[in-house]
Amino acid sequence: MEWTIQQLADSAGITSRTLRHYDEIGLLPPARVGHNGYRFYDTDSVARLQRILLLRELGLSLPTIAEILDRPSEQAPTDAEDTALLAHLRFLEAERARIDDRIGALRHTLDTRAGAEGSLQMMLEGFNDPYRDEVIARWGEAAFEASNQWWHAKSLQQQREWKRDLDDMIATWITTWKSGHTPDSTPAQSQAARHIAWFRTIPGTPLADGDRARSIAMVTAMADLYADDPRYAAAYGNPNCAAFVRDSLKEYVRNSL
Repeated sequence: MEWTIQQLADSAGITSRTLRHYDEIGLLPPARVGHNGYRFYDTDSVARLQRILLLRELGLSLPTIAEILDRPSEQAPTDAEDTALLAHLRFLEAERARIDDRIGALRHTLDTRAGAEGSLQMMLEGFNDPYRDEVIARWGEAAFEASNQWWHAKSLQQQREWKRDLDDMIATWITTWKSGHTPDSTPAQSQAARHIAWFRTIPGTPLADGDRARSIAMVTAMADLYADDPRYAAAYGNPNCAAFVRDSLKEYVRNSL
């Protein structure tokens, strides 16, 4: 198969002038030149152009690209090339995660428009995550990315089921507190164990990773948040109940974690 210089330029989103320049400097010669002077390119030319465009996107100069492409296959890549490729790989992975988030959000929107129960937050997941910066600041970007991808891999129905399980766990905490149990009581510690097990189901958390020291720090920090941060404390309906959850979790940490 062959393509003219204009066909190749149009497909690659560049100008034919650029391809002529690549030919002039020996970076991308045509597969053949017709008797009328027209340049024609084959599949090998296209493959070489793909590599050129990738390396240009990484910010490498044309002489450097030529050196890389013409290097013998047995010669090892340079540190500069490896660094550039790794940086581009990280960028593409981040873009893929962002796009996956938006795909999930749009699927939720379509499900909702078809009659399924939905929420504004679910439909905007991936466009605006209100807890992103907080999670990264506390536990690192890897933890956020792992849990975020896990969440967006769920269907709308699975997300609703997860939310129902969370609501049931909170309701049980409230019932345990109203029953007059102390944080070190068997019912309270049983509920704390359930809460810890719930944390372990979330990828990216130290508990899910089996890191004991960081798990202790995480549970202690979350226990304080439940009592001190209004966003979390409100879920338990009463400041005293939120404090009960905090003390129960910390008791579990001291004796069982």
